[in-house]
Amino acid sequence: MRLDKYLKVSRIIKRRTVAKEACEGGRVSINDKIAKPSTEVKEGDIIEIRYASKSLKARIVNIAQHVTKENAQAMYEIISGQEDEE
Repeated sequence: MRLDKYLKVSRIIKRRTVAKEACEGGRVSINDKIAKPSTEVKEGDIIEIRYASKSLKARIVNIAQHVTKENAQAMYEIISGQEDEE
């Protein structure tokens, strides 16, 4: 699954366009490498998103095309940081 779509489906970032802009701005990395919006993600990858003054680091646990809002948080596991920014 594409990174920008994963960020939206998992509800880490609420809109895909915002996820795409964050990736294009160099604020998202996968396994310590800056990632483009089209980068393919897989289970076990570590995503880090840098906000203005905070950052979120999460491990991908599950990849699904469609999930309910209640089940979205089961797609990733927070390693460090806050997830309530975007």
